[in-house]
Amino acid sequence: PFRRPALTSGVFYRDPWAALDWLEKAFGFERSMVITDRDGNLGHSELRLGDGLIYVGAEWADFTASPASIGGKNTQSIHVHLTEGIDAHCARARAAGAAILQEPADQFYGDRTYRARDPEGHVWTFGQSVRVVSREEAEKASGLKIEGWA
Repeated sequence: PFRRPALTSGVFYRDPWAALDWLEKAFGFERSMVITDRDGNLGHSELRLGDGLIYVGAEWADFTASPASIGGKNTQSIHVHLTEGIDAHCARARAAGAAILQEPADQFYGDRTYRARDPEGHVWTFGQSVRVVSREEAEKASGLKIEGWA
């Protein structure tokens, strides 16, 4: 029936219905569950992309807020790993109105990434593995000491 990952993030929006539409259009998410109350308000929603899952909801309690409600601040950044097409994905997001904060660029650890801000201010990073890099190669390229390289 439902296969859920061990870890799932939830993001909150002033207008969660608009967010659902936009996340589908811009980033390619697909709705897998939407729960509404008697008045048609969003109670809970789940979006999937590949084998990933994210919850999207309203500002339903005093401890939940969209960045749009708190001066654009983010308390988390969401990373989505793509299997292919990162440059086209960025173009799709840009066409849908995403603010591209970092253009697609190859990283020292072997991924190509870009960073985008959605209409309510959530920051999303998208990455795609483009080459295999050893820990030693990553350390040499970055000047950093890396532990736990798998």
